[in-house]
Amino acid sequence: MYRYLGELLARGAAASLTPAAEGGVQRLGGPAALHQCRRYSSEPPPASAAAAAAACDQPDDPNFFTMVEGFFDRGAKIVEDKLVEDLRTRESDEQKHKRVRGILKIIKPCNHVLSISFPIKRDNGEWEVIDGYRAQHSQHRTPCKGGIRYSLDVSVDEVKALASLMTYKCAVVDVPFGGAKAGVKINPKMYSDTELEKITRRFTIELAKKGFIGPGIDVPAPDMSTGEREMSWIADTYATTMGHQDINAHACVTGKPISQGGIHGRISATGRGVFHGIENFVKEASYMTILGMTPGFGDKTFVIQGFGNVGMHSMRYLHRYGAKCVGVGELDGSIWNDDGIDPKELEDYKLANGTIVGFPKARPYEGNILESDCHILIPAAGEKQITKNNARKVKAKIIAEGANGPMTPEADKICKERKIMVIPDLYLNAGGVTVSYFEWLKNLNHVSYGRLTFKYERDSNYHLLMSVQESLERKFGKHDGAIPVVPTAEFQARIAGASEKDIVHSGLAYTMERSAKQIMRTAIKYNLGLDLRTAAYVNAIEKVFKVYNEAGLTFT
Repeated sequence: MYRYLGELLARGAAASLTPAAEGGVQRLGGPAALHQCRRYSSEPPPASAAAAAAACDQPDDPNFFTMVEGFFDRGAKIVEDKLVEDLRTRESDEQKHKRVRGILKIIKPCNHVLSISFPIKRDNGEWEVIDGYRAQHSQHRTPCKGGIRYSLDVSVDEVKALASLMTYKCAVVDVPFGGAKAGVKINPKMYSDTELEKITRRFTIELAKKGFIGPGIDVPAPDMSTGEREMSWIADTYATTMGHQDINAHACVTGKPISQGGIHGRISATGRGVFHGIENFVKEASYMTILGMTPGFGDKTFVIQGFGNVGMHSMRYLHRYGAKCVGVGELDGSIWNDDGIDPKELEDYKLANGTIVGFPKARPYEGNILESDCHILIPAAGEKQITKNNARKVKAKIIAEGANGPMTPEADKICKERKIMVIPDLYLNAGGVTVSYFEWLKNLNHVSYGRLTFKYERDSNYHLLMSVQESLERKFGKHDGAIPVVPTAEFQARIAGASEKDIVHSGLAYTMERSAKQIMRTAIKYNLGLDLRTAAYVNAIEKVFKVYNEAGLTFT
């Protein structure tokens, strides 16, 4: 893809750490050194070296939002000087620096957080108060976009962190949304379907009353423990109440069933995006050379932590294109088979039994599935799964972050030291929001993709074949009958025109490929080596900064 990519990447990986200083302490060189001297928040620096050493002795369980802010700071410190250099204004250098640092300070915090408490009446007659949250990180683009999750682990900190990730995620894949996230603090397994519908509809009303939902304001989507059913309830509630006069009311949420304005391919979108994201880096020979691997999926094994929607579809597409899944882990147990695990058979088993434990074509795996022997590790479960405590035990050469925030900053540093390629969450799991964007556009256009062109494309393809046949017959004659024109298998599969699913899959593949190339170029430009996370953050920061700078700042 790039002639000198391998040489530049190797140089960047070597330059990120300078030789060890006296006492065995390594000094960060190049852009990493800036991380120690510039800050974009009011948090004070560590009081002393002793305080820093004491902090290292603590468990590796950082505040999630602080963790995301730290990754942002790392990218901002690298790109700040370039942003100043690119400003085309009549300001002095000092004023330009102040402008850049000011906008970076605007980008970083979460703009709005809504905390909600409301009562519901349980099926047994008891009353219960439900807590929920919605965070809007940025309105540099509107509407805001982000999922709704149902979990007892939901907190203000979590939704703020996930909302900020959504801002950067949308920027990385060029989806024109600001970031948002919502959570309802419940265990959905403890509620009946009727109770879940009550909770979902009431939460929607509370969001609407405060202006936190609407086709042009804030558009939720499925997340952990929510799906098409909950999104349908949200769309119906909004469309029949606050949005009853809005023709675009059903664009207030994405991830809906097809009958309610959903789009083909949305359910599998995040997992399919994970596959495309891994594919774009695995097929790049320069990266594989650094890792001591061959390009392509043919000889690759992979392990998945979390067999939910993302894990299942990631496994399905990787299996289809030649990679072999040797292990799957969930909360209640892990399974292993050196000869490979069939995703369809495992999916059917889980649907029938509610668990992957006991799957007859695999043996139980004892130990941490994250530390198992494989080429590609896909954490697709919760946050902060890979920490400084287990990062040195990871055997995979590639870590593909299917979940949001599965790796702590300390673990990220260890992976860079060990030359492990981490494909970051803000790029890799952006398939969901990409296809949500397609669904949102479909709802605003009020027509499905391909409907206006499907028949025209099909007829055009047939006429093309007929034209070729007639040209050959005019040239060579029809002495032995008509000259057959036989399309290739690939053309035959497309001859009838592109369906909505075809268009969605094509658009997603193109988006992931283009974004991967941007990340690779940035990694080369800033000499980042295998530090793809920082490269992705730099891309996001540059794009969000440009929007704020060119729009101008009002009421300041």
